[in-house]
Amino acid sequence: MVALSAMLGACADDNVGPNLRTGEAAYETIPAPVGAPRVQDYRIGALDTLDIVVFQEADISTRGVVVDAAGVISMPLIGRIQAAGNTSTQLADLLAAKLAERFYVNPQVTVTVASSVAQRVTVQGDVKEPGIYPISGPTTLLDTIALAKGESEDASLREVIVIRYIDGKRMGAVFDLKRIRRGDDADPAIAARDTIIVGHSTGKSAWHDILRAAPLLAGFGVFAQF
Repeated sequence: MVALSAMLGACADDNVGPNLRTGEAAYETIPAPVGAPRVQDYRIGALDTLDIVVFQEADISTRGVVVDAAGVISMPLIGRIQAAGNTSTQLADLLAAKLAERFYVNPQVTVTVASSVAQRVTVQGDVKEPGIYPISGPTTLLDTIALAKGESEDASLREVIVIRYIDGKRMGAVFDLKRIRRGDDADPAIAARDTIIVGHSTGKSAWHDILRAAPLLAGFGVFAQF
């Protein structure tokens, strides 16, 4: 836990610090998300990417439309229109109304959120590909580690931290990935904007360093000294 404590020492003002809760208490600190918006209720936000299809009108259908920082998109024949704050259905209705003003008869518009900035998680620490990953639908800790292509060879699977903002306060808890994979512990649910940090095993790292240096060290008889 030493390596993770060093990483989190600056977070002591929140409930994220060296003495994070583990075991059953971890599941109380980072509970399963409740009241997550259904897909049809999700409200579009700035920097989301949208696919907009107008039935039988390929010329004005467009994919990969990025909502700008002001929450606005631009559409052929329509120009700029406020997208952020609307659901996909609401925006589709707005676009259809604008097209009807342009003499389109009963335009049928479908808006799909292709990717959402709000629906992402951050994976750090000893994983193969740390980064920010989009999620959709129910997601667990194991799912999230898989998004980062799994843990690295030096990972400490007993020290996997999940950090989440709850009621404006940053909370954190430690989960044991080994127990989860064996089925001894539940696989905790992950929410959008969570941060997952996989710990580093100092012992593993030192041993792997020795093995990687083995061809060179053997030439000097180093192993004979153990």
